[in-house]
Amino acid sequence: MAETQATDDAPIFNLQRIYVKDISFENPNAPEVFAEANKQPKVKMSLDLSHRKVNDEHWEVTIKINAETRVQESDKLIFEIEVEQAGVFFFHKIPEEHVPLLLNVDCPTIIFPYTRQIISQLSVDGGFMPFTLEPVNFNALYQNKLQEAKEQKNATVQ
Repeated sequence: MAETQATDDAPIFNLQRIYVKDISFENPNAPEVFAEANKQPKVKMSLDLSHRKVNDEHWEVTIKINAETRVQESDKLIFEIEVEQAGVFFFHKIPEEHVPLLLNVDCPTIIFPYTRQIISQLSVDGGFMPFTLEPVNFNALYQNKLQEAKEQKNATVQ
């Protein structure tokens, strides 16, 4: 539908599709771990963003989240979830200076609630309470990344 509207000179940005690229749930210490998992676990998480140009007007943006929970006392793995979810976005006549903000803030903000839901459901299907991720401020992450790049550039110039 967006492609048919693309003859206009107005910029167009919209989501074409969201899909799971990779998904994994590991519960290697079941059923013994269920007795220990009632206490507050240690959580180790990572979030990575990537994007690539598919063609002249489409970009793929990917969020990869890895969450590992362990028993506080014994460090025994409770469960580990890895989800790689992507979206294809249509960019038509978007000014070049706006593209990085869309790719690093707007696109992941659209994808994240779906990823969050999948992770929660996987933990429930694995026999645990819902593992609910906190909302992510992708704008703040992007601004921090820009600031770090600026500081690194200034450090190399000096």
